[in-house]
Amino acid sequence: MTDFILDNRLADSSASVMICEAFDVRLVDDRRYFWALLIPQIPHITELSDLSDQARLTLLSLTSHLSAGLKDSCKADKMNIAMIGNVVSQFHLHIVARHHTDESWPDPIWGKGTPLRLTDEERQHRSHIIETLCASWLANR
Repeated sequence: MTDFILDNRLADSSASVMICEAFDVRLVDDRRYFWALLIPQIPHITELSDLSDQARLTLLSLTSHLSAGLKDSCKADKMNIAMIGNVVSQFHLHIVARHHTDESWPDPIWGKGTPLRLTDEERQHRSHIIETLCASWLANR
């Protein structure tokens, strides 16, 4: 077992849907956006360059698959993929389905507005979509 510990801010604002390979795939608790996080289960990682070559390839493959699937299922106008880390330095990758009608369009979503918590039904529905997409990615590896 590793000494990986999830940053409290990520833990408090999202819920784990599943572990896919070495990545915790999480759902951000904000109904305004369908927003997933990918977090490597590796301690002390802050930058993409801290990942091994294989882990970076896995991350890119999983990110591409999830973003394409979410774009379809959400009928998103644009997918935002980001690795910022200025507030939470622990490495995490954001995948956000954006729509021309969302409250922040066309600006970035970070630090804008007040998050609206998901209902239990929304959380279950979005988690199911993520689980299905991860399962299809794993099946085709």
